[in-house]
This record gives sequence, C-alpha cells and structure tokens, in this order.
Amino acid sequence: MTYEENVDRREVVSEMIVGIEDEEKARGDYVKLRHCPEEEPEAEAKGIGIGWLWYWVRLVLLFMCSGLLAGVFIKWVGPFLMDKEVIPMINWETKTFSPPVLAILVFASVALFPTILLPSSPSMWVAGMTFGYGYGFLLIISAAAIGISLPYFISYLFFHKIQGWLEKYPKRASILRSAGEGNWFHQFRAVTLIRVSPFPYIIYNYCAVATNVKYGPYLFGSLAGMVPETFVALYTGILIRTLADASHEHHGLSGPQIIFSVVGFALAVATTIFFTVYAKKQLKELQKEDEPLLQ
Repeated sequence: MTYEENVDRREVVSEMIVGIEDEEKARGDYVKLRHCPEEEPEAEAKGIGIGWLWYWVRLVLLFMCSGLLAGVFIKWVGPFLMDKEVIPMINWETKTFSPPVLAILVFASVALFPTILLPSSPSMWVAGMTFGYGYGFLLIISAAAIGISLPYFISYLFFHKIQGWLEKYPKRASILRSAGEGNWFHQFRAVTLIRVSPFPYIIYNYCAVATNVKYGPYLFGSLAGMVPETFVALYTGILIRTLADASHEHHGLSGPQIIFSVVGFALAVATTIFFTVYAKKQLKELQKEDEPLLQ
C-alpha cells in the first residue's frame, strides 16, 4: 500500500515537472517569437525608406509628364488657340480699356465674383497678362481681401441654414469645424490649410461663420492660403501673353524660351499638387487632434 502510494506520488511529481518544463519552453518560445527588439526598428526603417523613395519617384514622374504636356501644348496646341481666341481677345482688351480702367475691372471682379458664386481665375490671368507679378499680386490680394470678407459677413443672415447643411455632411463638416477651435494661431493655421486644400474656395467663404472661426484668423489665413494659387494664376497669364506675342509676330519661341516655359509650367503644376497633398495630410492630423474637443 505504501509502495503503491509512493509510486503514484512519483508519477504525479514527474508529470508536474514535465508539465512545468513544457510551459516554460512554450513561454520561452512565445517570448522569442513576439519580442524582437532588433528586427522591428529595421523593418520600420525599411518601410519608411521605401515609402519616401516611392514618393519621390512619383513626384519625378509627375514632373516629367507635366513637362511633356507643357511642351506639346506650347509647340502645337498653344499657337492654334492663340490665333483663334487669345490674340483677338487681347487686341480688343488693349483697344477698349486703358490700364487704369482694366485694373479697376480686375479688382471689381476678384472682389465681387466670389460673393455671387462665380470663379475669379480668369481675372487673375488678365492681371498676370497686363500687370505682371508685382502689381498683379498686389491687385489680386487687395481685391481678394474684400472677396472673402463679403461672404463672411453676408453668411450671418443664413447662419442656421448653414449649420443645418453642415450637420447633413458630418465628415466634411468636421474638417471645417476644426478651424473654429483653439487660439488665434490654431485657427489661422487651419484656415490656411483649408484654403490650400482642394476644398471649394467659394463654399468655404459662406461656411466659415458656422464653424465659429473669428474674422481675424479667417482673413489672414485665407490670404496666406491664396498665395500659391495667386502666383500660379499670374504665371498662367504671363505665359499666355508670351505665347500670344510670339504668335502675333509670326515667329516661334526660341529654345531657351521653350525650356523656361516648360520647366515653369511643370514646376507650377508640381507645386500646386505638393501643397494640396501636404494640406490634406495636415488637415487630417489637425482633425484627429481636435476630435476630443469636438465631441
């Protein structure tokens, strides 16, 4: 009886020892599979490196495609459009309006068109064709200050309707509402990113009030966000004027002029896309930061 009990105890003890050893082995294997402190940073670094490499490859391909399209347009499409459409319009413009009158018309269109939901890009092109970068930029920015202020104050009359519209589209509204949170600089930064992003320019003019953004950061953030678009519009007008002059004088562009035009056009397109993508990413991060405040 005693012998059998000892045998049973030995069997039980041996089984317990084997079970504990198996558990330790299993735990050790589990830790080895899960904890790899040296391999994880290397894998993350490789992933980040590949992501940046692919980003620059796409940017270079975009730059090359934009340059190719610009070359085709300047060489074949541009001269045809210049002779048929642009040159007659420029001749009519220069014969009908003097530069001061034209400046008043450009100023009025940029200041008033956004209020009645009309695009003002053609007026910016005319400013580039007529006044160049310096005076053209000052003319557009000063007029844009009025163009973004009028809808801001007019939208107070439709405050509750605009809020109801924002409630129907909560995803898009959450981006706009983030501009109304935080201090002055936070609102300025959010408004600037919204202006650079592909969100409709004219719609935001009327929606800003419903997001409780103050007028100061709204005004200066809007003007700062419009700077890239303004220079692209001015460059487009200057390029149109250069092509029109070359076509009117019946001689093509020289080699350096073609190169500068193609490179400038490609840079303008690439810069616009870069700022747009950057603004979208920053807005997503800003939206995540403001989610606890908006809830």
